Amino acid sequence: MKTYTAGDVTLERVREYVWEIPREGKMGTPARVLASERLLSQISEDKTLQQLRNATQLPGVTKYAVCMPDGHQGYGFPVGGVAGIDAENGCISPGAVGYDINCGVRMMRTNLTMDDVRGHEEELVDALFDAIPSGLGGGGVVESGIDTVNEVLERGMAWALDEGYATDADLAHCEDEGVREESDPSAVSTKAKNRGKNQLGSLGSGNHFLEVQRVTDVFREEVADAYGLSEGQVVVLIHCGSRGLGHQVCTDYLRKIEKRHSGLLSKLPDRELAAAPAGSRLAEEYYAAMGAAINFAWVNRQLVMHRTREVFEDVFDRPWRTMGMELLYDVAHNIAKKETHVVRVGPEGRPVGDGEAVEREERELFVHRKGATRAFPAGHPEVPGAYLDVGQPVIIPGSMGTGSYVLRGGEASMELGFGSTAHGAGRVMSRTQAKKDYWGGDVREELEREHIYVKAQSGATVAEEAPGVYKDVDEVVRVSDALGIGDTVARTFPVCNIKG
Repeated sequence: MKTYTAGDVTLERVREYVWEIPREGKMGTPARVLASERLLSQISEDKTLQQLRNATQLPGVTKYAVCMPDGHQGYGFPVGGVAGIDAENGCISPGAVGYDINCGVRMMRTNLTMDDVRGHEEELVDALFDAIPSGLGGGGVVESGIDTVNEVLERGMAWALDEGYATDADLAHCEDEGVREESDPSAVSTKAKNRGKNQLGSLGSGNHFLEVQRVTDVFREEVADAYGLSEGQVVVLIHCGSRGLGHQVCTDYLRKIEKRHSGLLSKLPDRELAAAPAGSRLAEEYYAAMGAAINFAWVNRQLVMHRTREVFEDVFDRPWRTMGMELLYDVAHNIAKKETHVVRVGPEGRPVGDGEAVEREERELFVHRKGATRAFPAGHPEVPGAYLDVGQPVIIPGSMGTGSYVLRGGEASMELGFGSTAHGAGRVMSRTQAKKDYWGGDVREELEREHIYVKAQSGATVAEEAPGVYKDVDEVVRVSDALGIGDTVARTFPVCNIKG
């Protein structure tokens, strides 16, 4: 197949698993989808392709806007979308980051095996559910006031270290060591802080979860050894973000941008793409507020992990250090960061598309990843020292009834997707439709027949997250590996899962 048409969008096959929407009309660059034909047929069922095409109209988009293999429709900018936007002459877009700023995942290793856990599954899932706040609204591991929130927003994981909730090793194995230096708590509204002050250390609702898993397969022994992973090992996967605070930050700045930069907004095809011009006061304020929300999310996941360590101590009657409960890695997948990438530039020094290339040079970009994971390869200076020789760990969750994966950043990620790969399986069904098609009790019973124990605030939550509402994570990861944007290292399978 050389072309693929979906509605008013036609894609041309560049090579295997790489599809391009050619530049036309008001598009600033081409757009690309990284997918197999099977995944592309699912991606094209909603407005993902139209949203991806729209994203190329953001000022300063370089090379092409990219959709990862797990892409699906979002608000304005597709989930699974990546855009590298010139940090000097372009813009920054809250909608291209998302409402759950620094929604991300972390994996914690243990030295336990399934033989150690077998027989404790129900006790463990009950204890985790009781100890770790989840669902809508308030409740967190830490009772905090505005002063504490301000410290967290400014210092990130360094605050957790000083307060005894983290170790030096936890910081060393977190993206950016868990601190965004450009953060500014004063750029975050009081309303946002009030929403977050009672949510530090909580999962929230929707697709957020904590899952105890076992490693079922290892594909690259040398890399798995560097990550401390082996078959039969028990690990813990945590997926949550910045809760109500991050949502409010996004909402606040979308509204501010609509008022202050209405001229730019009027030129964009979707109001949810509202953007502040690079160098403007509002762009700097949003970047500082986003950095603060990123710090909040890292601390949130750290506190959930801290409480998980305590639960394991109670259930297995031994210290967490004795069980080897160390952080493998924590990585964001809703974020915009200044990064340096090689781009093609034209005669006036402006970034241009492939066909117009005059020369290549390094440029600082706002790399927007919305439902996409940073995937830097071995040797990249921002890869933690422990993994520098093998590449950055990438964690891709599946659904409650399927496997999740650990990958490593692939060499081709820098060229194909600004150092990015997929972030999960990607939905194929809305939450509303899922509740019509699935019954939470039936889903839970089916999972328990597979020896997967699930506990959630409601049956509706279980129905919304039924395995059938997601793409095939095996196919998403296969394509990522085949393209070289994320190399498969290990596969895990659920043991027990708690949700909001």
